[in-house]
Amino acid sequence: VVFVGNSITYGAGLKKPVMDAPPVHAISWLQARNPSWDVKFSNQGVSGATTVDFLPATNKLFPRVVQGAELYKNQKDATIVFSMILGTNDSAIEGPNGAPVSAGSYEKNIKTIIDSLLARFPGSIFVLHRPIWYSPNTYNRSKYLDEGLQRLQSYFPVIDEVVSSYKTSHPYQVFAGDRSAFDHFKNNSATLFQQEKGNAGIFLLHPNEAGAKELGDRWAKSLDSALSEL
Repeated sequence: VVFVGNSITYGAGLKKPVMDAPPVHAISWLQARNPSWDVKFSNQGVSGATTVDFLPATNKLFPRVVQGAELYKNQKDATIVFSMILGTNDSAIEGPNGAPVSAGSYEKNIKTIIDSLLARFPGSIFVLHRPIWYSPNTYNRSKYLDEGLQRLQSYFPVIDEVVSSYKTSHPYQVFAGDRSAFDHFKNNSATLFQQEKGNAGIFLLHPNEAGAKELGDRWAKSLDSALSEL
């Protein structure tokens, strides 16, 4: 499983990202659920990353994703899965590369990333998760605020449309991932987020240890659901 994401996927702000980042918990959940599997993973979450950064043309983060999957390309029994959760930084008003990214450009970027990976790994699986909620006063080195939060939610139907668009051309290869974490983190923000000082007060953006586990478990359930359809 190659996890494609940003600082949330990386585990920013956690004391031990290598042990506590969401992908670690996701893999633990998957392995426990499927003891006969041998689950390996690569965490390609990069702080500040946008869909623009992962485009092959930028030659910035795409090679890292390819490298993470290449290790298992020639293993006959291996299924390569890309677990993608991008959009938080795309939604920002200013700061991250390419931001703000419109819903139309977001769709185009996601499809370009998927198509480029499918060309290299024809039998691979993609699971697209919705980004999680962040507080409307989020403003660190980048400016998000309520405008960004609204833009973030405009990506949700786009993700569904992308999944639907591959049903005919690549059946059982592109799946909708977690859809519930946005509301869950919004409704439980006091216990699932780190409190960070920003330019508009204390904001909530990155999950704490409990939130990282919760998020990882939710990703894992979606991954397990997708793989069960194969």
